Amino acid sequence: MNATIRTGLLALAAVVAIALVASMFIVQQTQTALVLRFGAVQQVKSQGAGLPSGLAPGLHFKVPFIDNVVYFDRRVLDLDLPVQEVIASDQKRLIVDAFARYRILDPLRFYQAVATIPAANNRLGSIINSTVRSVLGDSTFEAIVKSDRQALMKKISDEVNAAARGIGVEIVDVRLRRVDLPEQNSQAVFQRMQTERQREATDIRAQGTQAAQGIRARADRDVAVIVANAQRRAEELRGTGDAERNRILAEAYGKDPDFFAFYRSMQAYETGLKSGDTRMLLSPDSEFFRFFKRPDGRSGADAPKTATSQPAAQP
Repeated sequence: MNATIRTGLLALAAVVAIALVASMFIVQQTQTALVLRFGAVQQVKSQGAGLPSGLAPGLHFKVPFIDNVVYFDRRVLDLDLPVQEVIASDQKRLIVDAFARYRILDPLRFYQAVATIPAANNRLGSIINSTVRSVLGDSTFEAIVKSDRQALMKKISDEVNAAARGIGVEIVDVRLRRVDLPEQNSQAVFQRMQTERQREATDIRAQGTQAAQGIRARADRDVAVIVANAQRRAEELRGTGDAERNRILAEAYGKDPDFFAFYRSMQAYETGLKSGDTRMLLSPDSEFFRFFKRPDGRSGADAPKTATSQPAAQP
């Protein structure tokens, strides 16, 4: 009898231990949870005053074998959206690649609306794609790509956030990862840009050539003016020098004509009788060689007469 009672007590203790273990569950710091009983939410305690529903992190209890616990991630979740084609307001076709980040703000509403994260991703994907089409469709290609991109992403995020609160989700951010033209359009745009750059390069080269020709023309004109002024000044100085030389020569000639004639002849001899190739066809009686004949350079007719002997007596 004692053995039977002991066995029953052990069995009862085991059942109680199993039931106790099955009734306990732990919610991690990165999680929140809902307790379901046959699919209906039972425990919807708030995490704190003024906070949305959901069990706070820690140890909790449930009815074993009847209640079920559903866990939700409290961290920021990523949502990659499929690439879609959008037509801008200027009728440009764009390939848009976007992504979003969100977190579960109200677990009860989230569970009632979508229940699971994959279902929430599908719902949010539809909302974001529709909003992206609507917002980008009202903007131009230049505004989307360059000038208003930040403002457009902020507008998309606000509109998506307003729609996502209905399923208990808060949108943290929506980003446009890539906004490009389709491949065929990109090639056409690239070729047009290349042609435009080539035209600009040709215009710049033409302007450079024109500027270079202008600079060369001005330089040539300045060179011609400088050379002309220099030649004019040189002629003036040469004329002044020649005049001064002639004046000096005239004064020298007036003071001593014989010495002046001798000096000029010596200069002529020095210039005409150079060593090397000196050939002259002159008569020996030429005036050019008069100083070779007489030191005073006078001809026979101009030479002074010497005293002659007395004539012989007449018979």
